[in-house]
Amino acid sequence: MLCRRGIVQMCSKSRPLCNNRRLLCSNPEQKPAAEEPASPTSSEQLKKQLEELQAKYETETASLSSQLSEMTDKYKRALAEGENQRARYNKKIEDTRTFAIQSFSKDLLVISDTLNKALESVSDEQLAANGHLKDLFEGLKLTHSQLLKVFSKNALTAIDPLDEKFDPHQHEAVFYQPVEGKDTGTVINVQKVGFKLHDRVIRPAIVGVAK
Repeated sequence: MLCRRGIVQMCSKSRPLCNNRRLLCSNPEQKPAAEEPASPTSSEQLKKQLEELQAKYETETASLSSQLSEMTDKYKRALAEGENQRARYNKKIEDTRTFAIQSFSKDLLVISDTLNKALESVSDEQLAANGHLKDLFEGLKLTHSQLLKVFSKNALTAIDPLDEKFDPHQHEAVFYQPVEGKDTGTVINVQKVGFKLHDRVIRPAIVGVAK
């Protein structure tokens, strides 16, 4: 009985050792197995993948750069077009304000021409012989002078190019004739004075030109 009980106790005490067989079986001097070096095939595949990624990155970068450049160019063009439209719109408004009286000015020019013809039709002898006619003449002369002042106040200026060089933008030639002592292209006669509103000619001067 004593022998059997002692064997049982010895077995129960040795059980933890049996449960930890891994520790008992392992060799403390045994080193972990060294990792196997990567095969040449694996290195080449990685290199190839890196090259493909690099090529893809460069392609996408170039594409994005091209798109950015294109969008920037379109933006600049749209901005410039907007500025041009705004400038044209502002100039149109300014021209409308500046030349709003152009049609009215042309009508006044007819009155000015009539007064001028009336003044030119009276000779000095007639004025000296008729005091009433002289008073009427002075009244017409004063009226014409006041009208010209109104023209000047509203930037309506006369074009009277006698002895000046012919300018096709401001003058209209109705005849050409040789004149001794006058250079070719010189205005020798003004049949009707022209007018311009600011810098715009609204009626050219009717002239004769030397040739």
